Amino acid sequence: MTDLNQIEAARIVDARGSACPGPLLEAKKGIGSIAVGEILEIWSADANTKNDIPRWCQKVGHDFLGALEADGYDRLLIKRTK
Repeated sequence: MTDLNQIEAARIVDARGSACPGPLLEAKKGIGSIAVGEILEIWSADANTKNDIPRWCQKVGHDFLGALEADGYDRLLIKRTK
């Protein structure tokens, strides 16, 4: 099991100021800016993001690595697979 705290993201998208579906839209934009195999980290204070991001990853084929709780927001980690 990978320790999510040890993962180094290629890019961090700070979507803490946007409500659903903002963080998901930011993730869709952000994933295109990193290479296949790299990690995208999304910061979101919207509780729905923890459901939306894994579903989106499953639908489009990226790997959702998990979420970490930070101070008032979540850090969601996605590995680009294609």
